Amino acid sequence: MLSLTFNNIEQLPDVAHQLLEKFPGERFYAFFGSMGVGKTTLIKEICAQLGVEQNVCSPTFAIVNEYADHNGEPIYHFDFYRLKNLDEAYDIGYEEYFYSGCWCFTEWTEKIEPLLPDHYLRIEIAEQNGIRTLTAAVEE
Repeated sequence: MLSLTFNNIEQLPDVAHQLLEKFPGERFYAFFGSMGVGKTTLIKEICAQLGVEQNVCSPTFAIVNEYADHNGEPIYHFDFYRLKNLDEAYDIGYEEYFYSGCWCFTEWTEKIEPLLPDHYLRIEIAEQNGIRTLTAAVEE
């Protein structure tokens, strides 16, 4: 388990580095946290550290964005905020992405929680008075 606190955007490179270092074998990162807590911003920093050169932004309307890491391998970034039901996740073929072995980062994961793989990294971010607390643990 990893627990971190941070209070400004300048600390995100260190937060991303610690996540990648502490959980080197994990490829599925499920993010949980309220709107505006910094899920997308942290994913953007993790992607930067993985060598992504494309613009990383929340796929709110597309549901999934695909980027490439420094080796050209795909990275999938999901935002399930707009999903009305689990059938919409089935419609995009979530299984192909989730079980690809590629990096997957999910936002608004609580909307598709029953579909999560048996093994993933659960990252919860909470904010209070400008201080963010992140906890990360492998779920099996």
